[in-house]
Amino acid sequence: MLKNRTLCVALALACSTLAAAAVPAVPAVAAAPTAARATACPTGWGSQARTDADTTTNPLRDIRTGRHDCYDRMVVDLPGTARSGLGYSVRYVDRVHQDGSGRPVSVAGGAVLEVRVAAPSYDPETGAAVYPARAGRPLPGVDLTGYRTFRDARFVGSFEGETQVGLGVRARLPFRVLQFQDRIVIDVAHTWTGRR
Repeated sequence: MLKNRTLCVALALACSTLAAAAVPAVPAVAAAPTAARATACPTGWGSQARTDADTTTNPLRDIRTGRHDCYDRMVVDLPGTARSGLGYSVRYVDRVHQDGSGRPVSVAGGAVLEVRVAAPSYDPETGAAVYPARAGRPLPGVDLTGYRTFRDARFVGSFEGETQVGLGVRARLPFRVLQFQDRIVIDVAHTWTGRR
């Protein structure tokens, strides 16, 4: 009787082992496309200048930044401005020079993007500052600690209805400019390769 029980237990274990072996294994490659998608970043932005000739008299109210998986982002807030009124010029320069005075403004980083927004940072009727920035100083409220691409963000000035900012980045990396209701967005990629 004991022999029969031992035989039954042994057969049961063997059958369960065979049943587990009969289930096809899911290849490890199946998980790879999901992982590749998770690490893929947009490519093809390039590093050539981007411009839009529209203008607004609505003053620039704020400039803020954010970190994302594939890029660092700068947002210029222009409340009350339709997309059709958002003008800008964003380009790599050797050095940023303040409009009006021509004075150079030092911006740290391996490369510098000059961001020009076709809007004042002051009230056009009174001349009073709306955005509390000072020429040559870091942007108020912007802390770039821990950013992969951004190194420095300096207010250059606001002259004749146009505001200048110097954005120091790690290297001459691809960037894009997006326009939304009330804001302009500048994204600078972390790499050229499309990988994080």
